[in-house]
Amino acid sequence: MLRSAVRSAAAGLVLLFAAVLAADTGAQGGGGVAAPPAPVRLAAVQKGLPLDGPTVIAHRGAAKYAPENTLAAVDEADRRGVEWVENDVQRTKDGRLVVIHDATLERTTNAEKVYPDRSPWRVGDFTAAEIARLDAGSWFGKKFRGERVPTLASYLNRMDRNDQRLLLEIKNPEKYPGIEKQILAQLRSSGWLDAAHVMDGLVIQSFGVAAVRRVHSLQPDVRTAVLGKPSRAQLPEYARFADWINPPYKGLSSSYVSAVQSLWGPHADRMEVHTWGVSVGQARRAFSAYSVDGVIL
Repeated sequence: MLRSAVRSAAAGLVLLFAAVLAADTGAQGGGGVAAPPAPVRLAAVQKGLPLDGPTVIAHRGAAKYAPENTLAAVDEADRRGVEWVENDVQRTKDGRLVVIHDATLERTTNAEKVYPDRSPWRVGDFTAAEIARLDAGSWFGKKFRGERVPTLASYLNRMDRNDQRLLLEIKNPEKYPGIEKQILAQLRSSGWLDAAHVMDGLVIQSFGVAAVRRVHSLQPDVRTAVLGKPSRAQLPEYARFADWINPPYKGLSSSYVSAVQSLWGPHADRMEVHTWGVSVGQARRAFSAYSVDGVIL
């Protein structure tokens, strides 16, 4: 497996990451043949890095190149060399787990056309079969016509096939009582709670602090992350049940990152910071000036 094979090369890849960043910065100012998109080069050196290396995480899959949170976005991330993928999970009316970001369906599917009388098209008001009818790709581009909203089970299967790692966000947990236990059950059923995944390939995050705490209580071996920027006074308490703090880039500072990284999480590892809401240029600064552990890009 790639995950175990690259461990001995991790240190060298970190040095390569720094070299690529330096070369990339220089290429921006020169002439000649146009360089490939920066996210591709940034991601390429991340393939196989363990949790303690600088990491680029594909936000909702390769969402700049394929419709977000779809299997096409997962595959595009894999094609571009991104091993870590972030997704969003919610629950349907009949209790199925589906991968979608918004609380409503109209932005990323054709729900308004298929179900014109079902406004405001909340995810939790539709059955899994009804959502499976929707086109989740045409809004992004004609080539993605017919792409579907994936179930969590199909998403996990595709990521396993690609040998990718998952940053799973529990979206709107307050709307779905008990969803933490249900997600863990699906992860177990799909083989994602074995030692290999738990140690090297899975982190569960949420803006809902209570949900993160609940995941840790139900499955203490799974790594967890709190989305947002808790106060420094809250950090020691959060370190009891969260391994990562994932704040927005706006308002981030090196001193805040250091405050998080000075603490040890529930698995006796240094707490990590993975920031989001960043451009490629900001990602470079996040690594070089703020020393974050990763970016969700």
